[in-house]
Amino acid sequence: MNNKNRYITKQLLLTIIIATIGLSGCKKFLDVNENPNSPDSAAPNLLLPASQAATGQIVGNFFQIYGNIWGQYWTQNPTSSQYRTVDQYNPAATAFDRPWLILYRNALINADLITKAQGPSLEYTRGIAYLMKAYTLQVVTDAFGDVPNTEALKPELFPAPKYDTQAVVYDSVFNYIDKGLALVSVANSASPGAQDMVFQGNMANWKAFANTLKLKAYLRLAYVDAAKSAAGVKALYATNPTFLTVDASIKYLSTGGNENPLYNEMVGLSRTQNVVASTTAVSHFDGNSDPRVAKFYDLIATDVAAKTERSIIQGSYNVNTGKTVSPPSALVGARASNSASAVAPVKFISATESYFLQAEAVSRGWTNGVGTVATLYAQGIQASFTAVGAGDATSYIATAPDGAAALATNALKAIITQKYYAMCGFQGFEAWTEWRRTGYPDFFVVSIAPTRGIPQGKFPLRMAYPNTEATSNKNFPGIVTIDTPVWWDKN
Repeated sequence: MNNKNRYITKQLLLTIIIATIGLSGCKKFLDVNENPNSPDSAAPNLLLPASQAATGQIVGNFFQIYGNIWGQYWTQNPTSSQYRTVDQYNPAATAFDRPWLILYRNALINADLITKAQGPSLEYTRGIAYLMKAYTLQVVTDAFGDVPNTEALKPELFPAPKYDTQAVVYDSVFNYIDKGLALVSVANSASPGAQDMVFQGNMANWKAFANTLKLKAYLRLAYVDAAKSAAGVKALYATNPTFLTVDASIKYLSTGGNENPLYNEMVGLSRTQNVVASTTAVSHFDGNSDPRVAKFYDLIATDVAAKTERSIIQGSYNVNTGKTVSPPSALVGARASNSASAVAPVKFISATESYFLQAEAVSRGWTNGVGTVATLYAQGIQASFTAVGAGDATSYIATAPDGAAALATNALKAIITQKYYAMCGFQGFEAWTEWRRTGYPDFFVVSIAPTRGIPQGKFPLRMAYPNTEATSNKNFPGIVTIDTPVWWDKN
């Protein structure tokens, strides 16, 4: 037992039309607004970047903040106050309204419009849309639990689509992946090129993305439906799949509204540094003499020579008002005063995550004899070291307490713990989600923030349904508290 108890706005459409030669020509493609009563229509090659940008906006900003705080990489800065309610496990009733709207009305509905588009040589664009639809839908259901799905993308049913169970939603995820994979695998269709913000029309990468996403989705079900999870992974490996060896990410620029979405928000908040290093993560980086800690967090100016990072206990902002604490670095897009944060990527699926997913599948004996745990585990760690510029991981793997020795003792725990280290700052939502699924890492502590929205000693296990659903959707299933596990969370 572990210790956790199609609607694209005219403004956005215009900016994307301006960007017909690619991202570098786009002005403020992250300006995402909704007008559900007046849908626009556009060519699929214009809707594609709109859909991808909308998903990136939420995964890279709102879910990044909640994920990194609830995943205990970050905590509230004692000298500011923006995210105190997040550390208190007590988000405002309206906190999730805008992310929900953007994910559905900008990301999912635009992707759905693309999949239904008619015309010659659209297979690749439609295939990417199916895959983005699958990815985004999984993010939505992993965050909120049961969500609108089968009726969610039908404008005539707005604003009251019915809710589907997570099991049904996951079946749709697998269905969309299969449809997308089939389309990106056809021969000689037209590439969307630079309008594809993730891989710039590289179909080999999209095939690998599809397989990696399917592997992730099946592993998500390992504790709630082990038979389906195992059968799905085995069937996937029977196709001799390729998996991601590069990040599936959106890269940003330093000008014109094209900045990393988290940094963009920080600029809007007068560059106030609202998040700082949590002792939960930093103490375990330090316990492993992990060089990545100085990549994920900035050194305190007076401690640079000593190579010191300073952290505070999760939620302890009230008792550390005089302490200077290390902020997350520009590398992960979270250093408010450093303009280099603007170009930090938003990672949908990282290469290191891909290797760790494969390692877990092998450790469970579901890969039909393909791959070895030790090799994939080492590849995952090295991919993380390479991505952040931390050098060769060989010595770290051999000597760190959470390295090779941990793998020999408890393979699954070691794999997920190393995945946690690798996701610091970049993939906070995914790290928190993997902790919910597996119970690893097993060193989380309850926030000591003074006010809680859930009972003492419990952790947040989901995001709350938006207030807009409670007030406008007649099919709203009712309030679910954030300490209630989602369907696949059996640990």
